Amino acid sequence: MADDGYSSSAWESAENSDPSHPSYGLFQPNPSVLHESSTSPAVSSLPVKPSSPPPRSSSDSLGRSSTSKWRDSIPVTVERKDTLSTIPSDVASLVEASFDENVLRALCELDCGVPLLLDRIKQSMVSCREASVFFKKRAVLEDEYGKSLQKLSRGTSEVYSMNDGKAGSFVNAWQSTMKIHEVMADNRIRFSQRLNEMSDELASLAKEVDKNRKQTKELASRYERALQESEMMMEKSKARLDATSEELERVLLQKEGESFKESGLQAKSPGGVGGKRALGKAVAKGGLLLKGKNPGNILRQEDDIRSRVSSASDSYRKALTDTQTMRQEYFNFQLPRILRALKECADEIDLGTQYHLTRYAFLFESIVLSDGSTLVPPSLEDGLGLKSTVESIDNRADFKIYMQNYAYARGGAAARGPRRDGPAEEGFLPPLPTHGSGAGGYPGVHGNTSATNTASSQIPDRGRPTFGVDLAEQMARDSVELPPIMEKCCAAIEKYGLYSQGIYRISGMARKVALLKERLDKDMDSVNLDADEWTSDINNVTSVFKLWLRELPDPLLTSSLHQGFVEAAKIENDRLRHIRLHERVNDLPDPNYATLKFFMGHLHRIAQHEAENSMSIQNLAIVFGPTLFGQAVPSNGSTSGHVNGGMADAPFQNKAIETILEHYTDIFVDEGEAA
Repeated sequence: MADDGYSSSAWESAENSDPSHPSYGLFQPNPSVLHESSTSPAVSSLPVKPSSPPPRSSSDSLGRSSTSKWRDSIPVTVERKDTLSTIPSDVASLVEASFDENVLRALCELDCGVPLLLDRIKQSMVSCREASVFFKKRAVLEDEYGKSLQKLSRGTSEVYSMNDGKAGSFVNAWQSTMKIHEVMADNRIRFSQRLNEMSDELASLAKEVDKNRKQTKELASRYERALQESEMMMEKSKARLDATSEELERVLLQKEGESFKESGLQAKSPGGVGGKRALGKAVAKGGLLLKGKNPGNILRQEDDIRSRVSSASDSYRKALTDTQTMRQEYFNFQLPRILRALKECADEIDLGTQYHLTRYAFLFESIVLSDGSTLVPPSLEDGLGLKSTVESIDNRADFKIYMQNYAYARGGAAARGPRRDGPAEEGFLPPLPTHGSGAGGYPGVHGNTSATNTASSQIPDRGRPTFGVDLAEQMARDSVELPPIMEKCCAAIEKYGLYSQGIYRISGMARKVALLKERLDKDMDSVNLDADEWTSDINNVTSVFKLWLRELPDPLLTSSLHQGFVEAAKIENDRLRHIRLHERVNDLPDPNYATLKFFMGHLHRIAQHEAENSMSIQNLAIVFGPTLFGQAVPSNGSTSGHVNGGMADAPFQNKAIETILEHYTDIFVDEGEAA
């Protein structure tokens, strides 16, 4: 009967049944553990790790099974110890350092840990596939939109070039508008390609996780079936032991001459298959000896039954020991490994889905910002933008050119309609006097100047230019402590542009900037910056002000101190860099120091409203670094080396302005002024 016991080598058969199945590093049975005596600890020789999950007691495991009745019938004790906590220190830990051991411990204590993780992975796969489908559909929409917009812009541009449409500034603006739309269409097509890539990656991730989930689920099922079969074999061994024990009792009663049906003996082993057995009380009415029974046959029968009882007892003891060992290995070793593999699958798909969603958000934000920078470029070097391109259309100048061309083309043709001139005796009136220089009294029809130039030429020149004049010279000429143009422009900017997005970073319209510069240069006092003409787009005022700073013959921070500022900006220590730059500021000439102090205060107030205008100290430093230090303009190639040096110093120029702005109060504001 010893062969009827279920050996714990079933773990090996469970693992070796599918050679292609990944092992996930699961435990291989230890022969020394499997042949341990029933009264000794299963794995008592291994050290205990205090950080491992708490062990399951044998009473907990037996309480889960229907075989809890063993403890009253067979005096077999198998001490349970946590296999996770008894792994030697030289063996790799089951749980990685980044893995949440508390989660694994909690899952091990749950009866439903495996189905919980399987259902969770199914939910995660549904979410992952939904995100993949969304990316795929969004990619189709973006691709269709981008290709349609690209086709529309190119087709419109080609059709307009073949038709008899307006020429001049309108056709230039129209073609630029179509190119802007083509750029936006290309951005959308690239965005669609990225969405397709993310959709395919998510689909592959869901497929791979689903495969791993099924493999791990099958492995867990095989282990559970092996444990259940071991418990069933133990139940059968116990039933055989109970049956042979009962048969032995009958023989003993016969041997002693007592009636089996009327005896009062009670079984000592409760918890059998049919519950407690009661044989009744002994009723000895006359002794009822078994007559005709051969004592020799009874003795042989007793020896045979005792032999079978001994064999059944050994088989049951072995089955009980093997089952408890297998149960210990399952709950304390195999189950944590399976739960860890499932939890890693869940984490993999959850983190993968979140990563691609984050990537989608970044790409979506980037495409929107790209469209915005295409429509409104941050600087003139990047183009005019859609609004500025449309505003560059000069209908008046276009019409003037059209009149010139039309009149020239029709000059040799026969006149149609009534004659304009003729002899007075025939009733023709003398021609009306004209005040313009063009035919028909229309100013500028045959001239080369535009209406804007004509209007600006009427502005009286006071003979006190501002642009391109040395700072100290114009302040001494006007007997002022600050340049009037700086006070005038900064006041208007703080009044109308303090909350304007990208103030000083966004450029104004070139035509408006040129007009305002000319008016300020000829008669600054007559220019009203509070007029709607300038307040409607404060960027025109900021562009003129930056132009005045750039056109100073000697930069505001002076060429002589340029290298000193750069060397101070290269210092890495913040405190020492602040001190050295403070010294360089104090070395500036008085006009430059006063102007810089006023201007830094103005920029300090701009930076205080960063939340509204998006112009931080760093952004302002990038805008005004090259402006305040001056940019060398190459002339016949003689200053190319200086230009390259200036470009190399650009980061340090920006750092100098940034540091001065950050410490504006310490550098410029006295204690008395602050109070």
